Amino acid sequence: MHSRPHIRAASQTDAAQIAEIYAHHVAHGTASFDTVPRSVDDTIAKIEDCHARGWPFLVATDRTMVLGYAYASPFRTRPAYRWMIEDSVYVAPEAKGKGIGKALLQVLLSECEKLGFHQMTAVIGDGEGNRGSVALHESLGFKHSGTIEASGFKHGRWINTVIMQISLNGGNAKLPDEVRFPASDWKGLK
Repeated sequence: MHSRPHIRAASQTDAAQIAEIYAHHVAHGTASFDTVPRSVDDTIAKIEDCHARGWPFLVATDRTMVLGYAYASPFRTRPAYRWMIEDSVYVAPEAKGKGIGKALLQVLLSECEKLGFHQMTAVIGDGEGNRGSVALHESLGFKHSGTIEASGFKHGRWINTVIMQISLNGGNAKLPDEVRFPASDWKGLK
């Protein structure tokens, strides 16, 4: 059994380590369809934007270094999508297989439920080849919603995207809180 990482809100001082983790996944993996890693400045802007909107951007640390991170962002930017949030979870290569991703995603799910979202989606690049991410999401109750075939081309091959989803706050069994999320206030990320 691995010790549970310390999970907290990300700060600007975490940005260099977060950018390094992401750069590794961009360069060597197919989970992200980015081909150029985010800069430290872009990472700071992403952290600040999530926090300004009240959405979680979390890091898992061993109290000295960032082992992984997770954040929530809009699934789509049009107002009718405003009750659905998308998760992003990345773990440092040396921290894989230690429960870091699961701990981050558990906290992210809890935070997004408190915020009033009704659905969370995972958009997993190379879902067939990225079994770790699929298994992580399955272990927390995400269900497969579909596959988008040949949706990306990276590292010399076509890559599918697997879509997974979990209901929060009663999902579609409850009406959304229009007062909490008025369409006029929705400013999704691009």
